[in-house]
This record gives sequence, C-alpha cells and structure tokens, in this order.
Amino acid sequence: MSNLIPQTLLSDIPDLYATEDLKDPLCYVKLFTPDSNWSWYIIEFSKADRDTCYGYVQGLESELGYFTLSELESLHGALGLGVERDLYFTPTVLSTIKEHSY
Repeated sequence: MSNLIPQTLLSDIPDLYATEDLKDPLCYVKLFTPDSNWSWYIIEFSKADRDTCYGYVQGLESELGYFTLSELESLHGALGLGVERDLYFTPTVLSTIKEHSY
C-alpha cells in the first residue's frame, strides 16, 4: 500500500490497459520531487499488484511509461526531499499537460 496516494484516489484510477484505446487519456494524479524537475502523472494503476502505474513522466526526457509507487517512495531529490503528491492537481487530459508542462 502506498503512502503517496490515498486509497480513495487509487480506486478512481483506471486499471492497467483500460485506457489504451483512448487518444487523450486523463491524468488523475501528479507526483513530483520538490527539489528537482521530475514529475509523474498517473493515467492507470494496477488493481492486481497495487503498485504498478502507467503514465506520463517528465524528467530528463518526457515520455509515457511504467513506474511503481514503491520505487517513487524510495527516491529523493538533491536536497533529500522525497516524492510528494500535488494536492492541488485536478485530473487533466494528457494533451494539456504536454502542452503546458505543468
């Protein structure tokens, strides 16, 4: 179980592969490192393992891919700060995130 995202939010995120036919899926949650330039936007979440996510990652490059919440919980930025959830982020379509680089 992740400490990054409350269960109430996790239950609202589609299961893995549920949105693969959508051209512009919704990003439900934004995670970020407050002391670096990395952000993860979650589009899908594995209901089976309750850890694997699919989404849009902005860092050295920007790309769609898979990542795990357990891995993100172990990351720390340059000042030692861990990954946080953006409490003010509202679900946003992927094209808008790519266009505006939130």
